[in-house]
Amino acid sequence: MRIGLYPGTFDPVTHGHLDIIKRATALVDRLVIGVAINRNKGPLFTLEERVEMIESQCAELSELHGAEIVVHPFENLLINCARDVGASIIVRGLRAVSDFEYEFQMVGMNRILDPSVETVFLMAEARHQSIASKLVKEIAKLGGDVSRFVPPAVSDALKQRFA
Repeated sequence: MRIGLYPGTFDPVTHGHLDIIKRATALVDRLVIGVAINRNKGPLFTLEERVEMIESQCAELSELHGAEIVVHPFENLLINCARDVGASIIVRGLRAVSDFEYEFQMVGMNRILDPSVETVFLMAEARHQSIASKLVKEIAKLGGDVSRFVPPAVSDALKQRFA
């Protein structure tokens, strides 16, 4: 069984994240969505809220695309999380060239830590390339409409958080 790990903070999950998840399910038998605790980023939503958002958004994706999707919170090194879930592939989404430099460094370090784990980059679809969770939160905080960037349930959660 080919297991992939798609890590992120998903604070909140966006259409860009879901695009990468859909496309990653074509590459693996099981896709583990690694929800990073990452207290340094000061997430808007709790870990439990982010896990629930991902689970609810991915429930029907698993049925449509065939691959099993599992949500797994983690706080350790990414490469250790990959080992913990049995992943041989780390899936990373790229929006722009600016993402690549950081990701390039991370791949190099992960290859040193465990050369048996490959990293696969998926470019976000053009219509999703500008979507960043940080920008979505800022728009929502200032009362803007984020419905084009996130699923309806996530948009509602953002409205409630900033009400």
